[in-house]
Amino acid sequence: MNRLQDSSSPYLRQHAGNPVHWREWSDEAFDEARRRDVPVLLSIGYAACHWCHVMAHETFEDAELAAQMNDGFVCIKVDREERPDIDSVYMAATVAMTGQGGWPMTCFLTPDGDPFYCGTYFPPRPRNGQPGFGDVLDAISRTWESRRDEVELAGSKITEHLRSSAAGLPDGPRLDRQLLADAVSQIVADEDPVSSGFGGAPKFPPSAMLEGLIRAAEYTGDDAALAAASRTLEAMARGGIYDQLAGGFARYSVDSAWVVPHFEKMLYDNALLLRGYAHLARRGDPLALRVTEETVAFLDDALWTGTGYASSLDADTEGVEGLTYVWSPAEFADVLGDDADWAADLFTVTTEGTFEHGTSTLQLLHDPDDVARYESVRARLSAVRAQRPQPDRDDKVVTGWNAFAITALAEAGAGLGRPDWIDRAAECASNLLDTHLVDGDLRRSSLDGKPATPLGALEDYAALATALLTLHTVTGADRWLATGLSILDRAIDVFAVADEPGAWFDAHPTGLLLRPRDPVDGATPAGASLMAEALLIAAVLSDADRAARYSELADSTLARAGIILAKAARSAGHWLAVAQAYVAGPVQVAVAQTPDSDGAFAADIRRAAPGGVVVVAGPKDSAPLLADRGPLATGGRLRDAAYVCRGEVCSLPVTALDRVESLL
Repeated sequence: MNRLQDSSSPYLRQHAGNPVHWREWSDEAFDEARRRDVPVLLSIGYAACHWCHVMAHETFEDAELAAQMNDGFVCIKVDREERPDIDSVYMAATVAMTGQGGWPMTCFLTPDGDPFYCGTYFPPRPRNGQPGFGDVLDAISRTWESRRDEVELAGSKITEHLRSSAAGLPDGPRLDRQLLADAVSQIVADEDPVSSGFGGAPKFPPSAMLEGLIRAAEYTGDDAALAAASRTLEAMARGGIYDQLAGGFARYSVDSAWVVPHFEKMLYDNALLLRGYAHLARRGDPLALRVTEETVAFLDDALWTGTGYASSLDADTEGVEGLTYVWSPAEFADVLGDDADWAADLFTVTTEGTFEHGTSTLQLLHDPDDVARYESVRARLSAVRAQRPQPDRDDKVVTGWNAFAITALAEAGAGLGRPDWIDRAAECASNLLDTHLVDGDLRRSSLDGKPATPLGALEDYAALATALLTLHTVTGADRWLATGLSILDRAIDVFAVADEPGAWFDAHPTGLLLRPRDPVDGATPAGASLMAEALLIAAVLSDADRAARYSELADSTLARAGIILAKAARSAGHWLAVAQAYVAGPVQVAVAQTPDSDGAFAADIRRAAPGGVVVVAGPKDSAPLLADRGPLATGGRLRDAAYVCRGEVCSLPVTALDRVESLL
């Protein structure tokens, strides 16, 4: 019997109608495998995954294959977004066995959870040299029955390998300006000289790395770093990976020139990219400002659920990639009439097509020469597209990914004078705390306002702590500070590796083969680099005793980043961003405000400050940074005054923005 109909995961609910007797991950499922003396078939995927849908339709809806699965295995379905701990463990096994990973992920386990055979997508019947899934199932069953000792030995060896590979990183070279400069040079040297970005096809948005490069330029004057970040941000914004009608970025481009996206849109990509575009917009870039505004609109229009931001939009629409998004010249002619040729040239819609079957994704390789005409064209195309079938949405609200959005919205709102964005960040944060914080611990996700069972990962705790502390700095509200520090303290208690200062587990202890601990930044920042960011901010905002503890932990955490930055800088984008702020001071600005302050001086400083600088504004003694610091009497009146601090050393108060900028 299929048991997914009441799951808290929309992805698992998509499989509730399969003839496969799916179970969720549970002790009971493994107990059943022991009782029946059969292996476990573990399938891991996520709602927006194209090939997950393909395998579901081809294989899991096939009655004959489903019967084979049910007869020979206990079948478990896992949403990788809801259970990143399970995904991490068995992805490591898949990579160890096959040399590559991906989703859908298909693993065969002993009833003790040891993986003995892993792969990704399997076709239902033999195809292009790949075995059919039925043949795989038959081979696994025969091996399990006739060569059990070999299966169990292989599983135990893989598990032993995973445990030995999960050891923490040693301390690397000391973090200093030279190490960071070398890391930036290593990244910039890898830039695609033709299309920008880094690496070849498929090409992914290097979200956190771009923030690190912008910070490098602000702290050190490295023009090459800023130029590389700006070129990549512009290339993505003008390419097909960006939705030129409704805003929002797809997961990646299948080509190296950003033309054809893999059409799924993930919350985490858009939240992390929003931070980078808003940062560039603060520096006066008009394209970055437009993309910032459109990305916020996309989050609100397409992903807001009423309780938080949904996880993703599907890669497919009615089983077809790009159905919602692509256009042909004939469709342009039908919709736009006399404007069709002009618009086709502007959006690179060609007779040959840039996608499939003579259709094209929309690009905007240059700004329009007639803005009013462009807006009219865009409105008409948007209206027609809204009548097309739309991709499904995964309404699961993930704590950490919403926290990325909160941080980006709060920073963008403060830096670009958009208090409505700060209000949305606060609303999202309130909803997360009301729903996801249960008995002092965070839940990983919720659906329809109800918390799911899985506990949060390190990513969730650290990202939410940073988000709440950021909200405190831009609003002055004590609620965000108190709760942010409480969540950070809980993260330290749960995830710190006891005998390795500065090392962090990624998950609660849950009875898996091992507790994952991956310090490398990927599509989202590593939990450890997120902890480093949260600790740095907390050390500035808290009282002396707490500050000392947070500062010491930040030091030991960042000490482990040197080896990644030195050897694999492109896999350390968020580490780079945090390390830039750390090595520079870290820098704080306390703005002591007069009783009748209009807040303009603090707002100007927020726009001018490099990324990672903590800016706190308020009356004298209203926060630890403002202790014994008040406004300044100059020119016969009391003025807001800024105190710029690097580490423990602070400047004399200044009242002019240019003086603050020079001190920064």
